[in-house]
Amino acid sequence: MIEHAILLSAGQGSRLLPLTAERPKCLIDFSGRSLIEWQIEMLARGGVRRIDVVTGFMTDMLEEHLNAIHDPRVEITVRFNPFFKVADNLGSCWIAREAMHGDFLILNGDTLVSEDIVARVQEDNPWPVAVTVDVKANGYDSDDMKVERTADGRLVHIGKTLTAAQSNAESIGFLAFRGQGADLFRETVRQAMRTPEGVQHWYLKVIDSIAPTGQVGTVSIEGMEWAEVDFLNDIEIATKLTDTWV
Repeated sequence: MIEHAILLSAGQGSRLLPLTAERPKCLIDFSGRSLIEWQIEMLARGGVRRIDVVTGFMTDMLEEHLNAIHDPRVEITVRFNPFFKVADNLGSCWIAREAMHGDFLILNGDTLVSEDIVARVQEDNPWPVAVTVDVKANGYDSDDMKVERTADGRLVHIGKTLTAAQSNAESIGFLAFRGQGADLFRETVRQAMRTPEGVQHWYLKVIDSIAPTGQVGTVSIEGMEWAEVDFLNDIEIATKLTDTWV
């Protein structure tokens, strides 16, 4: 059981304007709870006890919101990313690197996952780094974080620019790091942020760079319910999902 999770919640979510003009994306309400409250709830149900939240845009508002969550199951720590405007989410991972000791989970701040998905990710598997993936019947679009994986679940490549021929799954933005995977990821993040282009990268580019070592696998949640909140038309889809959780 992994008891530590890192939530990457520093972004504004500019593609959701005007909804995010005065609040971060993770504070949008879904069925009576904020997106981040749903994330904390499902992680807590799945056995997570410590959550580090990386904040950025309107951090004071988000911190006040988190301080009002009195849940005896979890201890919440805020880690402010002052570079959120100029750095992609690899920068948020760098901010949280000191917390990356022992096994941990990373969840993107715009991904709603069910209790069942958290339980699936918590199941033992042989991969030091495990990327949670879904499978689409009708292919993948330009905004999907596409994955190429082998029949035994090993991740070959991950990225938005993978060709249709390569892509046989998509990342939902939920990863598990166990044993040497935690140390490998933390050190690769450190090295990547020392390069001039480091601030421009998604952290999944680091995962792609680790993939040739054979340490990165996938966990399929095909048929299970989740939602990513990126665009205004995602709001209705996500709300239908959270309505079933109330």
